[in-house]
Amino acid sequence: MQPFRVHEGTGAPLDRPNVDTDQIIPKQFLKRIERTGFGEFLFYDWRRTGSGELDPQFVLNQARYAGASILVAGRNFGCGSSREHAAWALADFGFRAILAPSFADIFANNCAKNGLLVVELPEETIAGITLRAREIAGYRLTVDLEQRSVDDGHGLRAEFAIDEFRRYCLLEGLDDIGLTLRCADQITSYEDRRGRERPFQGPPFC
Repeated sequence: MQPFRVHEGTGAPLDRPNVDTDQIIPKQFLKRIERTGFGEFLFYDWRRTGSGELDPQFVLNQARYAGASILVAGRNFGCGSSREHAAWALADFGFRAILAPSFADIFANNCAKNGLLVVELPEETIAGITLRAREIAGYRLTVDLEQRSVDDGHGLRAEFAIDEFRRYCLLEGLDDIGLTLRCADQITSYEDRRGRERPFQGPPFC
């Protein structure tokens, strides 16, 4: 997992509350077991018209937000089903951080396990960032996980709280497998010792 320490990128405003995971990545695209290849289907029903063409009115299709890597969203972002594909799609599209007043718990956990930082900020702070992202061309943000801060270089700076274990894993680039592998020597030692102390004898005969 790619470590997250300090990231600077263009902010794209998606000012909609209660965006659920079926809007983030619709169910018809959940046919792959790899984590890649989902970015092109992100927000599919919003990004495209009924005929399948890109909708120029949707924020992520606008040239000024091309290459955006920080999504500024509404409250309760990522609600709905627990599909991890939602985090995969956002990361595959190129997002590294999502700012919102609140997130669905399972979605937030899925993001953390895939190197995607979710940052909760007060609703008025998100409103201010959203407004600036709309009004300032090339609006960029710096999200600093080491300092737990968001700064836009235009006088807006906000600090955020984050669970320390989640922060450690993101800083070190560790998912569940990575954490387990850090203890590989201890696991091997335990298995060897247990095998000697309590050797397997098989089931008793009836």
